[in-house]
Amino acid sequence: MNKTRAFISAARLRTLPLSVSGIIVGTSLAAAEGFFSLKIFSFALLATIGFQVLSNFANDYGDGVKGTDNNERVGPQRALQSGEISPSEMKKAMIITTIITLIVACVLIYFSFGREYFAYSFLFFLLGLAAIAAAIRYTVGKSAYGYYGFGDLFVFIFFGLVSVVGSYFLYSKKINFLVFLPAITIGLLSIGVLNLNNMRDRESDLKAGKNTLVVKIGAKNARYYHYYLLVAAILFSILFIILSSSSLINTLFLIAFIPVLLHLSRVRKNENPKLLDPELKKLALSTFLYAILFAVSQIL
Repeated sequence: MNKTRAFISAARLRTLPLSVSGIIVGTSLAAAEGFFSLKIFSFALLATIGFQVLSNFANDYGDGVKGTDNNERVGPQRALQSGEISPSEMKKAMIITTIITLIVACVLIYFSFGREYFAYSFLFFLLGLAAIAAAIRYTVGKSAYGYYGFGDLFVFIFFGLVSVVGSYFLYSKKINFLVFLPAITIGLLSIGVLNLNNMRDRESDLKAGKNTLVVKIGAKNARYYHYYLLVAAILFSILFIILSSSSLINTLFLIAFIPVLLHLSRVRKNENPKLLDPELKKLALSTFLYAILFAVSQIL
């Protein structure tokens, strides 16, 4: 029973609302144009959750075996760090999660494209493999890209562009360049969550040799970078409103930026990295709120 609780904790369920935000936005954009399938939506959510849980397991494993997770780490204690789960047990969990997620992704691809669009099926299968590789290689292995400052780029690609534009394409089988604007917003907000995490852990990451972007540019520049990310996210959403000729109801999602602006004020005043930990959850939930309000504004 304790082992089950340890794996649930390692899955970090609090990260799931952020991971599904892009799917919600992409689905709502497709639904607004008359494209929707409950099967596609359900399996897209399941696949995304699978990728996120795999990423969380892999991060726990990668940082654990490298010694990055130690007593100097500011955030919550992880499973390998605490000794509740052994490295071999976590590796098995990663393998099982990978297999299940890949099966779910294949079912999703079949429901979306059937036998008619082989090229699209093959492309999305490759995207699924790329997402699995990205989830694992963030911290696992000698060339883990999270240790070289590339985490922000991969978060933007997979949480933003692939999640929103990809899910929209699953329904519509077409590209709409307006869809890239909310995709960029989701991507930037997601980077903001990662940046907060790295700002919180900067000192321990520096000592452990984990050269995140925050470690590379320093605490002061990381704070300015955070401002730019979130302000740019707001501006891309405003641009979407302007270019899509939206009605007043279609601007409903702007309400979600109120807590984002309040968050920016708290980050500006912050002098203690430990106090940034609660802001992670707040920004992630603000992104989820944006996705929900965006969906409502598109469907109404």
